[in-house]
Amino acid sequence: MKLLKGIVGGLCLCAAIGCTAPASQKESTAAPKGLSQSEAVIKTIMDRRSIRKYKPQPVNRDTMQTILKCGINAPNGMNKQSWEVRVVDNPEFINGVTELYKKANPKATEDPSFKNMFRNAPTVVFIANDPSYDCSQIDCGLLGGNMILTAQSMGIGSCCLGGPARFMKSAEAAEYLKKLNFSEGYELLYCIAFGYPDEAPDAKPRNAEKVKFID
Repeated sequence: MKLLKGIVGGLCLCAAIGCTAPASQKESTAAPKGLSQSEAVIKTIMDRRSIRKYKPQPVNRDTMQTILKCGINAPNGMNKQSWEVRVVDNPEFINGVTELYKKANPKATEDPSFKNMFRNAPTVVFIANDPSYDCSQIDCGLLGGNMILTAQSMGIGSCCLGGPARFMKSAEAAEYLKKLNFSEGYELLYCIAFGYPDEAPDAKPRNAEKVKFID
């Protein structure tokens, strides 16, 4: 129970205050007027949506540094930090691998709004795990959760992506996976799109029946 409270507390604190954001960014990550810190945390979590349409402007690197710092301060087993993170905001990389994706998946271009394989996001974070540690995928999930909630608190949308990560590990995209330069033994697990939202989707229903208290 103490561990669970610590995990939830860590995620919530990062979402509410942007971890240790620089002074220039604290105003944008402060709790909304009239809300307590806990209320602001809950609002951040409940307002988060998976964004699949983004405005073209990239997320500046100072802002991404805050998001990344919150990510690497997530709980992780025995402090092994069994993940590696690569950030790509280079259009040449994103567009280059997208061209390969289009050749392998020509139907993707039938959508007139299609620009890149990462839901048109201008910034993509790639997360790899160390499979020799049996909890490394959990560690990577916690890291991503911190990043997503921190981004939400700063007005930045996100979306976890499995399909593009699978393509990155295909033979067609081998040269781009190599450019990510993950350490030997690490495997790309998933990626997260980041950008300024160009949509405001409604929340999808959740099945509360799957949650039960055991006496």
